Amino acid sequence: MLFNSIDFAIFLPIVFGLYWLANNKLKLQNILLLVASYFFYACWDWRFMFLLIFSTLLDYYTGLKMSDTNSAGMKKFWFWLSISVNLGFLGVFKYYNFFVTSFADGLSQLGLHVNPWTIKIILPIGISFYTFHGLSYVIDIYKDRIKAEKNFIDYALFVSFFPLLVAGPIERATHLLPQIQRERHFNYAKAVDGLRQILWGLFKKIVIADNCAEYANQIFNHSATYSGSTLVLGALFFTFQIYADFSGYSDIALGTARLFGIELLRNFAYPYFSRDIAEFWRRWHISLSSWFRDYLYIPLGGSRGGTWMKVRNTFIIFIVSGFWHGAAWTFIVWGALNAVYFLPLLLTNNNRNNLETVAQGKTFPTFREFFSILLTFGLTVLAWIFFRAADIHHAISYIAGIFKPSLFSIPEVKPLTVILLVILFILIEWRGREQPYAIADFGLQWKKPLRYALYYAIIFAIIWFGGKEQEFIYFQF
Repeated sequence: MLFNSIDFAIFLPIVFGLYWLANNKLKLQNILLLVASYFFYACWDWRFMFLLIFSTLLDYYTGLKMSDTNSAGMKKFWFWLSISVNLGFLGVFKYYNFFVTSFADGLSQLGLHVNPWTIKIILPIGISFYTFHGLSYVIDIYKDRIKAEKNFIDYALFVSFFPLLVAGPIERATHLLPQIQRERHFNYAKAVDGLRQILWGLFKKIVIADNCAEYANQIFNHSATYSGSTLVLGALFFTFQIYADFSGYSDIALGTARLFGIELLRNFAYPYFSRDIAEFWRRWHISLSSWFRDYLYIPLGGSRGGTWMKVRNTFIIFIVSGFWHGAAWTFIVWGALNAVYFLPLLLTNNNRNNLETVAQGKTFPTFREFFSILLTFGLTVLAWIFFRAADIHHAISYIAGIFKPSLFSIPEVKPLTVILLVILFILIEWRGREQPYAIADFGLQWKKPLRYALYYAIIFAIIWFGGKEQEFIYFQF
């Protein structure tokens, strides 16, 4: 079930109405949300429900066993059982074919030709996200940060809450479980704010991302036939496509959760207004970046050791992050390239220079801030080419095609309407960059007729510029 579908437009009000009819009945509300979440997931492919439920039961049971035992050895046994099985499932469904074919390709370079045995299997939607929910839970229990949850309904809802189930944000038990266990009462102001964030998320997805995708796909799929200027345009379209697509999903998820009195972790904070790559990664896919920081980077030693350890840990964290996105060398190179961008800042202790919002309290940035934003954005666009390309050869040929005399020609593709929409989008995001989402306070001081005119204008744009239902990019991860 897509957030941008008629099905979801019917599903959400029904669940919302039933949920608040059960007001002051916390157990019934949680059961209702869990059933709704399983139904939501089953709409994709009911055959993979067993995997979600098995993963939930595994982590619930091993969490209890770790909390109940006084033996360090048994605690370690249950911990590694959960970790191994979870990563095993992820490895088989997502990475098996990649490792097998890469190994075969490596042997062929040595003159040994083998026919690798691959498996034809659909990647279960959301497996990377709900697996990471469970991993953080069992790690936190093992490290004695939390106690195991004894209420299975509450734990299952933490793992499978439908707004975040298939594409995040990646929640922590320390943040979401207490909200699930706490009585929730309807708050009109929060519900309206949630609807406003859902509206903005739909605008980002349908008006910006889907229209950018049409031209990004056209240019990337036929990159050898286009001029350098057109290839630049294609890279820019993909840059805004992936941001509007994924942050749009996150906005819808956060807004939907707020309708039920639950606050999810923020996942984006205007990353394209970053002044360096370190700031970009503090603002892009925040829940994943912080997950890898807390559960991989810091346990490896973080940046506390010598230069070699800093370099090693930086490359590990970025390459693993790239590999998390997909089983392809393009994602690994994308991660490594971001590590190369990040290292100079880390080694010169400049990686935490820009912690506040750019041009805070001002209308315009300084010239230095503007130049820093453009430079960071340019490096990000270059890296996105690897992320989007079909393979490494395609990415390299795409970049080489940019740096031709035709770079200074007029692009063959001239989607003026989409370009104007992107410019409008940038201006609205810049205006609202100090808010949780761009239109959080936009028009709130206006008179009601004018404010509603704004909302209807956004709805009209969604209908006018929308086409067929298109999946979100991050469903493939």
